Amino acid sequence: MSERNEGKQTTKRINMLTATAVMTAVICILAPMSIPIGPVPISLTNLAIFIALYILGWKMGTVSLILYIALGAIGLPVFSGFTGGLAKFLGPTGGYIVGFIPMAVIAGLIIEKNSNRIVQFVGNIAATAVLYAIGTAWFCFLMKSDVAAALSACVIPFIPGDVIKIVIAMVFGPMIKKRLSKANVLPC
Repeated sequence: MSERNEGKQTTKRINMLTATAVMTAVICILAPMSIPIGPVPISLTNLAIFIALYILGWKMGTVSLILYIALGAIGLPVFSGFTGGLAKFLGPTGGYIVGFIPMAVIAGLIIEKNSNRIVQFVGNIAATAVLYAIGTAWFCFLMKSDVAAALSACVIPFIPGDVIKIVIAMVFGPMIKKRLSKANVLPC
């Protein structure tokens, strides 16, 4: 490989790592903003994750999410309600934090592999359903709750807002990626 090509490759890697760090910061800024409505608050975490997936792709978008989770795990107040620490994983919302990882992988792969917006929308909904399943199972186990009560507290109130967040990410994520690519901030 020529020196010039090596330089371009290095620049692309640096740009992608920088964009990943910035998206991690965006998740850390948006996720703590929440509205407590019961045991599980409304937050902007999944909106930030979906936007990261549209901008970075599934691999680096998932990396940005894992970095966010690691920062919260070590105690930075980046989880909903400006909380952090390992104890958060042992609480009623711990399954949702962990569930973000498979949600990101599933949604990211569908976003990256299929440009059909309807397929992306359905894929994002399916990925969110996986998040709900993991989080609700954890909630039921930890809180000794039955499934119907957990669904009414942890899923049903969130469906309309999560659909809106998915639509927002589907509109703005590709627009932001296109502008960043034109500015040579992201590799195309």
